[in-house]
Amino acid sequence: MKIIWLGHGSFRIETEGQVLLIDPWLTGNPVLPEDQHEAAVAGATHLILTHAHFDHVADMLPLARKLGVPVVGQYDLMGYWADHEHIETVGFNKGGTVGLNGVKLSMVPASHSSTFGSDEGPKAAGSEVGFMLRAEGKTVYISGDTDIMADMDWMGDYYKPDIGILSAGGHFTMDMAGAAYAAKRYFNFKTVIPCHYRTFPILEQSADVLAAGLPGVDVIEPEVMQAIEL
Repeated sequence: MKIIWLGHGSFRIETEGQVLLIDPWLTGNPVLPEDQHEAAVAGATHLILTHAHFDHVADMLPLARKLGVPVVGQYDLMGYWADHEHIETVGFNKGGTVGLNGVKLSMVPASHSSTFGSDEGPKAAGSEVGFMLRAEGKTVYISGDTDIMADMDWMGDYYKPDIGILSAGGHFTMDMAGAAYAAKRYFNFKTVIPCHYRTFPILEQSADVLAAGLPGVDVIEPEVMQAIEL
């Protein structure tokens, strides 16, 4: 399994012969060079969406059309896009699991919001979610944008993820200290990869606090477009 950070909350995961793009944000992403955009999405088989904020959804429809691959995400928004944007979608909901050609993807709760701007103000776009991805004998918790929440208790106990991709930049999500607390209290990770940080000055710039709070856990600070092999 290769986990490749595209900056912010965006990832490319290569596993079981599939290439999964999680919240691929290209346009305006200040840490993903434009000359890396094509390489970031090459060979993608699925686009996976956690919620509808611009820094997660901005490139979703253009990529779905360009690459000709399905968008996988929360049922309400996927149904709307299938009907009105005429793209292929896989819509499901919290508690559900879908198979993606050898990869099992389960939808779990997150605590955030999921809206987009309009002339009439913010519009709801389904609900914010996270995912448990199971492949190659591993379980990866993709938190999406979230705060600490009590649901992490049953999620950790039921799915028992060994890898955590955790939003940890603060301001919009839990910060590094919060992510460390959640990981220690609710999970038993072998590996933790922070995200949703370093993109803007308002966000945390280092994962030192996360690493210090998780002795015995391999906390890997990702580098853009550099594969983490697990």
